[in-house]
Amino acid sequence: MSTADPTQGSLPDNSAVMPLLDHLRELRNRLIKAAVALLIATVLSFIFARDAVIFLIKPMGGLPQALKPTETLSNYMKVALICGVTLSMPVIVYQIGRFIVPALNRREKRYLFLLVPGATLCFVAGVAFAYFVMLPTAIPFLQGFMSDVVKQQWTIGDYLSFVGNLLLWIGVAFELPLFVYFLAKVGIISDKTLRKHRKYAILVIAVLAAVITPTVDPLNMALVMGPLIILYELGVLLARLA
Repeated sequence: MSTADPTQGSLPDNSAVMPLLDHLRELRNRLIKAAVALLIATVLSFIFARDAVIFLIKPMGGLPQALKPTETLSNYMKVALICGVTLSMPVIVYQIGRFIVPALNRREKRYLFLLVPGATLCFVAGVAFAYFVMLPTAIPFLQGFMSDVVKQQWTIGDYLSFVGNLLLWIGVAFELPLFVYFLAKVGIISDKTLRKHRKYAILVIAVLAAVITPTVDPLNMALVMGPLIILYELGVLLARLA
């Protein structure tokens, strides 16, 4: 004859707790690996950060000002960090992919290895688009806006902050179609779901374009919103192909 354990009702359900703990542990490990890759890439970027600063300030057609003694040094380190993000992007993408789908089979792992170089190339393409297409339009507008009333004297910190944010987020946006293809390939999303929520996606894209764009004029907002809509539709197409 068996007797009931009076404490049984107060014990935690380990079958429900442990998977969550494992998931959090997996997230921690992936973040640590991505952070280590970013740190190493950033340290290596100090070698050519000066050339990167010269490259980034070229679109403004002049030299920005430094108003604080340490402003040039801090922005030198900021540019090194931006370069570090670019160099470590393959590792970051790989860690994100492994965390999203931890139980990959052998066939799905091949898709992940294709995702890493593809997403990196898409990120570089987005950065190039922002630098060669968007900045040549945005900078003259900003420099000419009310130039007869306000003398434009930009600091290096403000200039590099807005340029860095623009390059980073446009680069990330260019990676989205490939991530959509990967998620559709492993069965997480479908093209039907993306088509069903298209109107909400366009609304989100409009908000993102307003946040990302460095100016408030419709032309520069369209330069951001247009590619994002095209990238979303490309993601729908890739999901259908998957």
